Amino acid sequence: MLKIRPEVPTDIPDIHQVNALAFGRANEADLVAALRRAGTLSISLVAEQAQRIVGHIAFSPVTIVSGATAVEAIGLAPMAVRPDYQRQGIGSQLVQAGLATCGETRYGVVVVLGHPHYYPKFGFMPSKPHGIEWEHEVPEEVFMVKELQRGALARTRGVVQYGPAFNEV
Repeated sequence: MLKIRPEVPTDIPDIHQVNALAFGRANEADLVAALRRAGTLSISLVAEQAQRIVGHIAFSPVTIVSGATAVEAIGLAPMAVRPDYQRQGIGSQLVQAGLATCGETRYGVVVVLGHPHYYPKFGFMPSKPHGIEWEHEVPEEVFMVKELQRGALARTRGVVQYGPAFNEV
């Protein structure tokens, strides 16, 4: 039976391994470690099955800047499932649990850089039509936004800036 829960310190090596295996490189695993070191790993959930960590999802603060105005939001990155556990709905359960947890925070908007056919099923939509762009050039359909609090998208415009930990990896 799959259990989604907040990370605990003893999960850290397994979280690193899940991210490294899922992405086939250490970048995302190193990002999670950098966010943790910086104290900006706002939400970190694990998927546990048969007492084994098989998935992980992380959220950290982002800033949406427009001129002199800055709005704090939250970003989903990364989300990973061990390759031998993929295509079993674990990632979907992690995203749903993570978004539910985000809904209990002060943030009105969540952003994600991700697969345009995966994240829309959770309510994400391209951000650019809403006046929100990423500070880096990417295809419009892969940078998405989801409203966490009613009316937040109508009040939010600008360029999304991730924290310094994203520049370390």
